[in-house]
Amino acid sequence: MSHEVEQRALSQYLEEHNLKHTQQREAILSAFLEATGHITSEEIHKHVRVDHPNIGYTTVYRTMKLLCDAGLPSERHFEDGVTRYEIEHEHHDHLVCLRCGKIIEFECAMIEKTQLEIAERYRFRVLRHRHELYGHGDFLVAGVAVPAELVPMPQDAK
Repeated sequence: MSHEVEQRALSQYLEEHNLKHTQQREAILSAFLEATGHITSEEIHKHVRVDHPNIGYTTVYRTMKLLCDAGLPSERHFEDGVTRYEIEHEHHDHLVCLRCGKIIEFECAMIEKTQLEIAERYRFRVLRHRHELYGHGDFLVAGVAVPAELVPMPQDAK
């Protein structure tokens, strides 16, 4: 898949900040852009090493920070403490399952409208926000969806 727009944005950022344009940075950007969902540095490292075995984890970690500074991915921090990256796109919110770690993106016009109404009521100008709902989703047991309330919770999650 072609990522010309992102590659140009990276090149421009590197040039503006007098940084080197390297094949490693290109490979890491490509690995990130080919991923789906919320991806960790570890997952990017695993993917990029398939074709570039000499790229180390530290290089991936530092490059992801640089890419965030360039405005390409955005960094997400959920309750598990693991930094994840996602491609900047339209605003959305998240459902985070505390059992399996699954993250579901969703959009809800009613939530967005209500947030604006609340801000207006309190004469508050919203610059940005994050909406993350943490809980338990339904699970598949022998191929059948089982509601979360019927699945026993681990002792440490109660």
